[in-house]
Amino acid sequence: MNQKSAVGRLSPQIEGWIRQIQKEQAAGLDLDKAALEARSSFEGLLGQPLDPQQLASWEAAREEVRRQLEQPIEFLDPHSLRKPRRPDWYAGPHVSDTHWPPLRAHLLGRRRWSEKTVSDLDVTSTEVVRLLENPSQSAFAGRGLVVGYVQSGKTANMLGVIAKAVDAGYRFVIILAGLTNSLRKQTQGRFESDLRARTPHAWHLHTSYDDDGDFRTPPNRWFSMMDAAQVAVVKKNVTPLERLIETIERTPASLRERMPVLIIDDECDQASVNASGSQYDIKAINGAIRRLLSILPRCQYVGYTATPFANILINPKTPAGVLDDLYPTDFITALPLPEGYFGAETLFGREPVDAGEETGDEQGLDMIREVLPAEVALVRPPSAKGREGFQPAVPDSLGRALSYFLLATAARYARGQRDQHCSMLVHTTVYTSTHEKLSTAIRTWLAEVGAQLGTADLETSLEDLWTEESARIDGSRWALGRVPWEALRPHLESVLADVEVVVENSNSDTRLDFEAGPAKYIVIGGSVLARGLTIEGLTVSYFVRSSSQYDTLLQMGRWFGYRPGYQDLPRIWMTADLAAAFRDLATVEAEIRADIAEYIRRDQTPEEFAVRIRQIPGMTITAASKMIAAEACDISFSGEHLQTIRFQHRDEAVSDTNWAAAEALVEAGVERSNVESRPGGRLIRNVPLSTVLAFLSTYSASPKDRLSNDLLDYIRSEARDGATFQSWNVGVVEPTEGTPSSRPLGPLDSVRLVRRSRLALPRSDGAADIKALMSRRDILMDTDEGVTGGDWESLKRARQAQVGDGVPLLLLYAIEARSMPARDSRYRVALDAVRDLIGVGLVLPDRGRQRSYVRVRLDRPDADGENLLADLTEAT
Repeated sequence: MNQKSAVGRLSPQIEGWIRQIQKEQAAGLDLDKAALEARSSFEGLLGQPLDPQQLASWEAAREEVRRQLEQPIEFLDPHSLRKPRRPDWYAGPHVSDTHWPPLRAHLLGRRRWSEKTVSDLDVTSTEVVRLLENPSQSAFAGRGLVVGYVQSGKTANMLGVIAKAVDAGYRFVIILAGLTNSLRKQTQGRFESDLRARTPHAWHLHTSYDDDGDFRTPPNRWFSMMDAAQVAVVKKNVTPLERLIETIERTPASLRERMPVLIIDDECDQASVNASGSQYDIKAINGAIRRLLSILPRCQYVGYTATPFANILINPKTPAGVLDDLYPTDFITALPLPEGYFGAETLFGREPVDAGEETGDEQGLDMIREVLPAEVALVRPPSAKGREGFQPAVPDSLGRALSYFLLATAARYARGQRDQHCSMLVHTTVYTSTHEKLSTAIRTWLAEVGAQLGTADLETSLEDLWTEESARIDGSRWALGRVPWEALRPHLESVLADVEVVVENSNSDTRLDFEAGPAKYIVIGGSVLARGLTIEGLTVSYFVRSSSQYDTLLQMGRWFGYRPGYQDLPRIWMTADLAAAFRDLATVEAEIRADIAEYIRRDQTPEEFAVRIRQIPGMTITAASKMIAAEACDISFSGEHLQTIRFQHRDEAVSDTNWAAAEALVEAGVERSNVESRPGGRLIRNVPLSTVLAFLSTYSASPKDRLSNDLLDYIRSEARDGATFQSWNVGVVEPTEGTPSSRPLGPLDSVRLVRRSRLALPRSDGAADIKALMSRRDILMDTDEGVTGGDWESLKRARQAQVGDGVPLLLLYAIEARSMPARDSRYRVALDAVRDLIGVGLVLPDRGRQRSYVRVRLDRPDADGENLLADLTEAT
């Protein structure tokens, strides 16, 4: 019999042996012993030795597992910004390693991860380990940062790094695991179930999964050298950190010098960053971590976070006489977007290639549902003072979300997923007293639904809701069929019986427990749910919690993650303003990653990383106290394309002012240059800087857009040397077919209008959000024909190569007031403006990141009305 089929796949016999060998590996055996154990077990069942054909399959399976483990990885460090290359010390995992092979086998077997997912983890964790300091050195102090996505599997990468680092010679691992007991326990549990359980003899734990399992001083009051790797999973709280530091300080120096230590700081932007407001007045937790690093002569620190805003705003140059801060001077690794991950871009969309013809993928998934401001007042107390007397209710939107959760859970039962977790998140406020009252209201609501189930009115209401919702997402893109009402209805009684309402905060007696079996939770909470804590099987989110900080709001997005087998079912209820904020944050997140990629392309170092973080009016990047090094933080618009996407579309005066400003710009340009007909519009070259500045100063953009004084300052600073930005190209974008404008645009007379409908969710400020104005091809208006394809960055580089690095492009868009959405759009409505509007796009040359930047205003944000630490009393 052939060991492989005609298309090269392994035979079923070999695949069966591979599974058995990996099962034994997951129990901690090395490859050869695992293969022998699998063979012995099978021969015991047969009652006789393997026959020649079975033996050949067994040998082929053993060698295939060996091949997979020893498959070489091309070491390019493609996702990392790093110091100048040091001698390579880590060549990747080996088949004889103690920890990585069993972990890999466990992920493939019990966790049912795909080969590709495990292979990707293998590659990215190896990349991080290669960037660590060589543990065989006599002394070292490394600093690194790994940037993932919210709920994307950072913990798996972290465990992969730990396994490989210990295999390579690190002897002590300290995991700093969040501010709360819940987060510390969650991390301890993942370490024990995924890593330690594979090779229990090879680990010595100084902490446990118990509620009081945080670090305590060992009986001999110092650390000993052991054959096993030592591990401590410690909460970021002064008391256990001080115990840890004191124990290390009591450990004889001769032992410390022989102990290479890996410190993993999970959620390293929280509490670890100095938040004192001064580089000299160091806050307790940040100071404790600095001390911890300073007393370990062989120490590698690696921070993990999905929101690195605070970390990359640390001053990399620490003042004299002050302990080194935690800036990642050695490397910054941006983990790639995992396959199947539901992130901000998936849910809220991305910038389209053609703004006039947005594709379904660019729109994002139709999973966001609106909570009206009046309904927020029913679930969130108006202020801290009013919280005790506040009595929450179940508004229509929450009732609809709860109903949908019951239906979606029943649909999962119909798909055979009753044995899997299914959860709903209700996050309205930080105040714990409100959580308890809201849980009572939700339990009452569930009881009423249970009593009325079977009545005609409720049956019709639920069926109508399911018919509407199931039609809005096409599950066929994930090979999922639509679940008909008739298939899910028989499961509703079981769902109601299975659902449990749980309050997860510092005062509650109950806790989420996903280890005891498949859970069906409606989880109500605040800050404990706002960061790090994984809610398994999250299907429905009701989220109206406010925050003005990028990192806080992004971390609250517990709905990001993986939804295998139910990708079509998640829904999120939130206010229109929150949806807009998440859409903006998706852009901010993408820009930071693009900056990291650009610095990698230029082969620059972490200390040269002058990150640019887009400001969103009304929000701040992180806590003002964490931005002490950003007082002189500068911003550059170098190499950017900017566009107006929000319009005061019902304001006649603003519309008229902007049209007149565009007319004046075109008229002044035509006085000096001819008008060229170009594909996609008309072009005027060599428009003087003074004319462009006059236009930008007059044009009235939405406060939420970026045509601000900062931009004008940047343009003036670039033009100051008299050699660049003096001459601009100005284009008027026109579609091939379009309604003529009712009024002339200066000497161009009537122009063909572009159509840009607005997003359906209304904004509280009344502005129309069109999401995107520019199409990629627009930025080539002043280039020779023949430049096609590519992403934004490659097209901008191609343009600059032709036009030069000192000539910006300004594009005018005359937008039809009655712009209608595409017929099949569920996300958009008619623009409904009082007049035809003027939109502006700018393409600014890449002048290099090392020039003087324009100063960013980092105003201290207004209080949110909710104290982030109010729900973290258990961490003190």
